[in-house]
Amino acid sequence: MHELSLCHAIAGVVRSNAGDRRVDTVRVRVGALRQVVPESLEFCWTLVREHEDMAGAELELEFVPAEVVCRTCGEHGEIESRWSVCCPHCTSADVTVVRGDEFLVTSMDVT
Repeated sequence: MHELSLCHAIAGVVRSNAGDRRVDTVRVRVGALRQVVPESLEFCWTLVREHEDMAGAELELEFVPAEVVCRTCGEHGEIESRWSVCCPHCTSADVTVVRGDEFLVTSMDVT
């Protein structure tokens, strides 16, 4: 379950930026290609936030679909499968991922 280590990483980013302030909400952008199970990430966050003294901090997830640009046909499109990164137009695997590989803390509310 790599979601637990991801939550520890999120907490590290939050702690280093929040200082002694109370954290209310943490917003995280997650790309479709990151293979994160949302329910697992949310569950692990409830464990980590207690350990990191952020008991009330809520986790808000923004999911980003995967998009590629095909080097074969030149088309740009969203891919449906997490397991196969191919052009949705010509099925070529010669693509560049332009979106969907993100995993970052985008903002947080502190008081």
